[in-house]
Amino acid sequence: MSAVDAGAARPAARISHRPPVFHLAWLSVAMFLGMTLWFSATAANAAIVREFDLTSGETAWLTMAVQGGFVVGTLISALLTLPDVVNPRRLFAVGCAVGAASNAGLVLAPNVLTLIALRVATGAALACVYPPGMKVAAGWFEQRRGTALGVLVGALTVGSAFPHLLAALSAAIPWRVLMLWASALAVSGGAIVWKFVGDGPYVTRSARFDPSAAATVFVDAPSRAAMFGYLGHMWELYAVWTWIATVTGSALAFVTIASGAIGSAAAGVYADRFGQARVARWALLVSAACCCLSPWLLRAPLLVGLPFAVVWGVAVVADSAQLSALVARFSPRDHVGTALTVQTCTGFLLTMVSIRLLPLVADRTGWTWAFVALAPGPLIGAAALRRLAAEPGPRARRAPL
Repeated sequence: MSAVDAGAARPAARISHRPPVFHLAWLSVAMFLGMTLWFSATAANAAIVREFDLTSGETAWLTMAVQGGFVVGTLISALLTLPDVVNPRRLFAVGCAVGAASNAGLVLAPNVLTLIALRVATGAALACVYPPGMKVAAGWFEQRRGTALGVLVGALTVGSAFPHLLAALSAAIPWRVLMLWASALAVSGGAIVWKFVGDGPYVTRSARFDPSAAATVFVDAPSRAAMFGYLGHMWELYAVWTWIATVTGSALAFVTIASGAIGSAAAGVYADRFGQARVARWALLVSAACCCLSPWLLRAPLLVGLPFAVVWGVAVVADSAQLSALVARFSPRDHVGTALTVQTCTGFLLTMVSIRLLPLVADRTGWTWAFVALAPGPLIGAAALRRLAAEPGPRARRAPL
């Protein structure tokens, strides 16, 4: 039975007669729209700090609040195995709606505690967007899963960068308007998944509750290696995305983050030919080198700084989808969603440490040298993947999307 035929047999997948690339395209658009919520407040950080007269500590907690909420949301989701018990498309749509409402609530927030609480709620809601979206994409692709997840993470990357673009295009835009725009985009993303995306045949659409399923990602040696590679990647990724605008400004921050879309898609194509672990390890090594070179190149003239920002933006996220693809590959078919949720939960918990650490380092060294502190993460991740990367990669046989 073909993927299309198998999908068509599922009554809940109302449009599963469409080819897999159709579902991936709409899912990518929805992911882009939904993830604009992540950095919406970060892009408006300066205006919020001025209006509420935030201290440096309050600013840091506001910045980390989404990460904290996401960790709590993914932890609860993993323990309850929600991405495998509940249809992931439904979770995605609900997550977009709840996240949009929480984000829109910022415009009425009377104080910093309310701001932080609403950002925590937004992050918790996005826990029902990102991992379930990865499961939906994995369900439509088997041989080209690396490419598919690379495209999806590319859409997530552009969505994360988009608020920076809005802030750069119009410095005078009221931050409350920016919040409402991001919320409207997220609602549209949830509606798109509900209306146009179906369930694929390559992962179980729903499974029985299993309290031990959350530990599956740690059981097998290859999945553990992929997990440690992912942790090294996450130590760097969100700290760069969160603080890069402090050094470069919104315009170059958008370029740095959005360049990751190219890296994610290209890495997926190469990973399906040469091996997901091998490509992820290359990306980790390149991004570690960028951390070390950042004191000299990040503040260089535009002709040098812009290409460097693009290279770093490509490398820093190119490994993300491939590490998720490895976890999906080594996980039981009926608990892929839970395994991916555990992976993202632990990864984002670590990002809270690196995001908080970087301004502390900057207080001592200045922002010029701060990003060097991130280099150990990708280096450790690359070391964890050494054995997996040494295994023969897939044949160069190409399967259609």
